[in-house]
Amino acid sequence: MKYIKSQMKQLIKENNELQKRLKALMVEHELEKNFALKALYHSEVAAGGKYQLAYQALDLPKG
Repeated sequence: MKYIKSQMKQLIKENNELQKRLKALMVEHELEKNFALKALYHSEVAAGGKYQLAYQALDLPKG
């Protein structure tokens, strides 16, 4: 599975819990948004993370 910034932004936009986690990461670790997005991807999506299926579903063709 590959990190795609636009997909990650869409996933976060659709999930309040991830929005809170992103803001917390940015504050706690003093990260810029792009770095926090990648960190959140690796901790919550990649390698069987809690949101992996939702992230993968964003990659499916619509129709």
